[in-house]
Amino acid sequence: MIGSAALALYSPRLTHAEDKSIVHKNELWFSNPASRWMEAVPVGNGRIGGMIYGGTSAERIDLTESTVWSGAPSDKDVNPTALENLGRIRELMFAGKYAEGGELCQQHLLGNGKSFGTHLPMATLELALQGDGPVQDYRRSLNLDEALVYVDYTRSGLRFHREIFSSNPDDVLIVRHTCDRPKSINCSVSFAKLTLPGNITIEGSDTLVLKGHAFEHLHSDGKQGVAFETRIRLVSEGGQITAQDGSLQVRGANAITLHVAVSTDFRGADASARCVQTLHALRNKTFAQLRAAHIEDHQSLFHRVAIDLGGNPSAELKPTDERRKAVQAGEADPGLSALFFQYGRYLTIAGSRANSPLPLALQGIWNDGLASSMGWTDDFHLDINTEQNYWAAEVGNLSECQSPVFDFVDGLRVAGRSTAREMYGAPGWVAHVVTNPWGFTAPGWGLGWGIFPTGGYWIALQLWEHYRFTADKQFLQQRVYPVFKEAAEFFLAYMVTHPKHGWLVTGPSVSPENWFISPDGKHCSESMGPTVDRVFVYSLLSACIEASTTLGIDDQFRAGAKAALDRLPPFQIGKHGQLQEWLEDFDEAEPGHRHMSHLLSLYPEHQISPVATPALAAAARITIERRISQPNWEDSEWGRALLVNFYARLLDGESAHKHFVGIIAKSAEDSLLTYSRGGVAGAESNIFSLDGNTAGAAGLAEMLLQSQAEEIHLLPALPSAWPQGKISRLCARGGVEVSLSWADGKLVSASLKSKQGGTHLVRYGTGVARRTLPPGREVKVYPSQFHGA
Repeated sequence: MIGSAALALYSPRLTHAEDKSIVHKNELWFSNPASRWMEAVPVGNGRIGGMIYGGTSAERIDLTESTVWSGAPSDKDVNPTALENLGRIRELMFAGKYAEGGELCQQHLLGNGKSFGTHLPMATLELALQGDGPVQDYRRSLNLDEALVYVDYTRSGLRFHREIFSSNPDDVLIVRHTCDRPKSINCSVSFAKLTLPGNITIEGSDTLVLKGHAFEHLHSDGKQGVAFETRIRLVSEGGQITAQDGSLQVRGANAITLHVAVSTDFRGADASARCVQTLHALRNKTFAQLRAAHIEDHQSLFHRVAIDLGGNPSAELKPTDERRKAVQAGEADPGLSALFFQYGRYLTIAGSRANSPLPLALQGIWNDGLASSMGWTDDFHLDINTEQNYWAAEVGNLSECQSPVFDFVDGLRVAGRSTAREMYGAPGWVAHVVTNPWGFTAPGWGLGWGIFPTGGYWIALQLWEHYRFTADKQFLQQRVYPVFKEAAEFFLAYMVTHPKHGWLVTGPSVSPENWFISPDGKHCSESMGPTVDRVFVYSLLSACIEASTTLGIDDQFRAGAKAALDRLPPFQIGKHGQLQEWLEDFDEAEPGHRHMSHLLSLYPEHQISPVATPALAAAARITIERRISQPNWEDSEWGRALLVNFYARLLDGESAHKHFVGIIAKSAEDSLLTYSRGGVAGAESNIFSLDGNTAGAAGLAEMLLQSQAEEIHLLPALPSAWPQGKISRLCARGGVEVSLSWADGKLVSASLKSKQGGTHLVRYGTGVARRTLPPGREVKVYPSQFHGA
């Protein structure tokens, strides 16, 4: 007999399926198991990821680890004939011979991606569960507050409960399966058929071991990639464990817990030793201790921001998939918008932590096996996607989650020096459109997208934003300024004088991934001085000037940067009233193209705004509306997220809200994971892309709070769909946390808190108030205090 005290150790908690009155606002939940990858829900600890299906006959967990990459470093990435042909190509471009210049670009400037590699899905863990009969009261959920997946169901009178999480403090993925009746768990633990080369063994009586290699033939030679190891230790409470045919069998257990350790030999690490040490450290820890440490760690980040946009009480009682479908059908559900925002923050935490070895890739730390098996690769796209992965980090009070980006940029800086020297004969560093963990900084291997020399600076801009949000001068001096100065040294040497206008221009370069119609009617993509390059060079030089002034150093360098800044091309308005995408007023070869890179001047940059540059802002709006009104507009998850941020910066809350809801309705699965639509950019089917989730979350924050214009702007683009609400502890530039509440579409009050203290301009509507913030103290602000409102 087992006493009641012992029974309590493995009995499941009261679940939502048993108490339907319990509803968590920060929860995704479903009434059925997932049948495919995009219906599963993600867990992650910044390195180890899992997609949880929640099955009743078998639990499936698709395991990933952020460094499971194919490929290898190479000294042959740069075309050896690039430098000697660079001058001739520029001459052709300046002469208007774009097609001829493009042919030479293809021959001499494109990079070699034969060793590039890709992030890969690692393996699938299967927990096969014995039992038959119909399933009742099924509920599967992802609790964002706890970063825990719950699965609950009844079968043959037995109530089963499962909890799954990926712990950062203990560096493992944990699975616990319990039943309300003793000795009722009978199951097997194994790996599904391997997609990567590997070998499965059993150590002792309780540990399943997979050793493999991240080898593939599409993006590398089939022999390049990391070695990885996964160890799964089965802890059974009661019952018997036996080994059979590469699996672990459990009979008559009261409860089981799986400890899943994963490692690779990335950067020379000993994968096996790390896994062994990780599991050894858990031997004296209970599940309750592991769970509590995980939740405390997660909530130290996630609980910084809370949001309430009001809601539809009847909608909030529905499963998440039904809510999303209702929004797609036109139903209002502000609560789902708030949930989507918090989901973006959750995914940022789950995928990127201060101790993560790599930043978020195209699919974060997860991998559906689709992007990695097509021409894209699941890599670090520097022409918008990797940047968008981190747009919610600073404003969403998750500053530490950017740390892997900073370390990654340091690596790009080192690798990019050889590319700058070999390809352009210039000092400093440069990276282009795609990169990997192996230091690839050469151009991509295709026209139209490959030659994007400002891509490296764009991802480095995350360092500048971190400084602007935190006002951390030590970070500015030690991390930002060395990277930026060296990037500026490259562009100051690389840019050339336009023979007609006298402007300093980049090139040959692309406006990612768009093509124009040249004067002779040909479709071309490479030119001199595309607007997006002007945006980022202006940003870089301006930041260097500000940083060197703040730090009181490098007077001569600063003078050179100022002189170059004054010679950059101006923004130009074209014949359609649009902001020109290229130096010349070309028409787009694809008027409905997904990229609008020249509008990065509007967001994330602040070079165009309705207040400071109204004519350019109007031209930006025309650009957007011309593009999205095309019958063949290439709508995508990241493109819709970009529109939310664009319209928020244009102070158009209604349009921003329309496209925010559009992400949920038209670019997200029922699991709320966003996808790049099949038929766009070579994708044959919908492919998961993290950027829609994270950049969409950033867009919601931008609607409620802006701080790019040396002032803190409260509710700058509040839509009528959210007439009342509140949000706490969003971050504004200058090191200020801001909490807001509003009713009837109007501000009720705001609270501002600064770590450093200082005086800040605060805007609401047309009114501006100056507020002095003592360090660490909260200061309330009310609508009546805004002069001119």
